[in-house]
Amino acid sequence: MRLNLRRFDFVLLGATLVLVVFGVAMVYSATLGVPTYEDYPLRQTIYALLGLLLLLAAAAFDYRLLTTFQWPVYALILLALGAVTILGQVRGGASGWFDAGIIFVQPAEISKVLFAVVFAQYLASRHDRLGKPQWVVGAFVLMALPAVLIYLQPDLGNAIVLLVIGAVMLFVADLPWGYILGSVAAGALAMPLIYANLHGYMKERIDIFLDPTSNPDASFNIAQALISIGNGGVLGKGFGEGSQSQLHFLRVRYADFIFSVIAEELGFLGAVALIIMLTIVLWRLITIADQARDQFGRLLVVGVTAMIMFQVVVSIGMNLGLLPVTGITLPFISYGGSSLLTLMIGIGLAESVAMRNRKIEFD
Repeated sequence: MRLNLRRFDFVLLGATLVLVVFGVAMVYSATLGVPTYEDYPLRQTIYALLGLLLLLAAAAFDYRLLTTFQWPVYALILLALGAVTILGQVRGGASGWFDAGIIFVQPAEISKVLFAVVFAQYLASRHDRLGKPQWVVGAFVLMALPAVLIYLQPDLGNAIVLLVIGAVMLFVADLPWGYILGSVAAGALAMPLIYANLHGYMKERIDIFLDPTSNPDASFNIAQALISIGNGGVLGKGFGEGSQSQLHFLRVRYADFIFSVIAEELGFLGAVALIIMLTIVLWRLITIADQARDQFGRLLVVGVTAMIMFQVVVSIGMNLGLLPVTGITLPFISYGGSSLLTLMIGIGLAESVAMRNRKIEFD
């Protein structure tokens, strides 16, 4: 155990904890003066403490034992996603939550890290045969089933995140270029059909992104986000002093648009500091993946890295008006119990891989 602890990535843990604490502080600032949200900072603190326990538990657990539970875990993912689509509580227009009494559980969030576990084992166990059509088809089916169930809630954002996790893992697993280029071409050709079958609000978000003047009322929040970021300047207006958030012009400011709150209150320097901390987390994850002792551990950490990186890019991009609004949260910062717990479990699994990146040697 002493040898394992020497390989524990304390830089990754430290950067993660800094982000989580900072996230709680910003949720507090974003919800000031709103009675409906007054318990959000306390809830996020509880999620953070529980997440830390799950992180340490996942790190202590030997990740290699997860290979035994590949198919039961996948069945659990499909069962939970199917059940919540039919029986889940509707929040924000999607039936994606189970009411657990104390907290709301969002299976779509938890399924992302569980899918990374399942897919890593699938690809690792077939690494030398991945060029055969049957295994490639099997991989796409494994990706498609949970993604479709998430979309049906409807939750396009998390469905895309899961597909991106799978796509990045396939790429790192050395999927032949013919399949990669074929998949990209097929996806591009299918875009008009996919767009035509999207839910109305999903189409509206894409239309607003392409032409904000097409619906000024619906594009209001994007405009307010850009105003918030512009108001911040270099040093910001001060913690809890953002006009757009404190005067409640900015909606969903504790989750989807929390980056705009940060940019307004802490300025350009605060936003850059946040991006640097997120980059440190991603750098340490990439290092752990590179040093992993086996293909399963490597791909597992790649899946966690892809999840965090994609969500960071999309969340910040939509706050800047560079990407359509998707409802994807900013990792470790946005309010949300299921999201934070999923991320902490992912970091814990990466730590488990880091501590076991070599065979134990006996002197």
